[in-house]
Amino acid sequence: MIDTSRRSLLTGAAALGAVLPFAGALSTLGASPAEAALQPVGQQVPGVYRYKVGSIELTAVNDGVRTFPLAEAFVKNAKLDEVNAALEAGFMPKGQVTAQFNPLLLNTGGKLVLIDTGNGPQAGNATVGKLSANLGWAGVKPADVDIVIISHFHGDHINGLRTDDGMLAFPNAEILVPAPEWAFWMDEGEMSRAPEGMKGAFTNVRRVFKDLDSRVRRYEWDKEIAPGITSVNAAGHTPGHTAYVVASGDAKLFVQSDTTNTPVLFVPHPDWQVQYDMDGAKAAETRRKVYDMLAAERMQMVGYHYPFPATGFISKDGAGYRFVPAMWNPAI
Repeated sequence: MIDTSRRSLLTGAAALGAVLPFAGALSTLGASPAEAALQPVGQQVPGVYRYKVGSIELTAVNDGVRTFPLAEAFVKNAKLDEVNAALEAGFMPKGQVTAQFNPLLLNTGGKLVLIDTGNGPQAGNATVGKLSANLGWAGVKPADVDIVIISHFHGDHINGLRTDDGMLAFPNAEILVPAPEWAFWMDEGEMSRAPEGMKGAFTNVRRVFKDLDSRVRRYEWDKEIAPGITSVNAAGHTPGHTAYVVASGDAKLFVQSDTTNTPVLFVPHPDWQVQYDMDGAKAAETRRKVYDMLAAERMQMVGYHYPFPATGFISKDGAGYRFVPAMWNPAI
């Protein structure tokens, strides 16, 4: 039954009375309430999201998104029409690829740790290079970061170590890098033998890490390299590509770094090899090994190129896998 009691009618009348003066004021300004409500904002809200693993607080900090045309060789061992079919199956436009970039900030209680640093300053590019601004929205100043952990030396993971004037972006942080990755990219012989298309990557690594030997600590795999963070061999994407297990109490999270690139393509098709995989067969082998483990243990994971906030679960799905996003939670 509809409540038409005197109290409800009076309450409604009072609410209407409160609205009418405001509507009159808008009318005086030449705008109706409907018009005022429809004014576009024109910018996105801050790209930060917090959650916990045991007592460790994690913050996904988005560095932006890049969209580019799908190249014939983007997937090295699949036909273009197969790749377009996979994009369409994932409700993505055919003929283009969209990559997100999601560094991860961890507050261990004693240390503030950042895993990977994004694309760095991007003059004239409004879609990437947003790590610094989003850290600010999260209440974190660059000088607050104690440790920066680098998973591998591709530019979208290391360029944020430098500001636009070449200074250190995180002036107080110790920089941790995988020992096999450092050994490969800093080897003059490897640089001289590299295909022409890779020489720019070698040059960029030297630009980013110039004069930083005293600030850089090289770590090995299967070691706790920071409180609650253990390094994991995930080679294939690059020679020293590293993933991590974050553990606190009985809770665990797997940080997969670039074990999978664009998830809409490489989660259901784990044997596909993205053009950035330096050893495609090894990368596919690592992907299956990691995803079999995640599916069996039902362990939460986070992926650098996954849709923000880039965390969820992996399940088996036929010959491939399926990504299940973690439920958004307003409480930390």
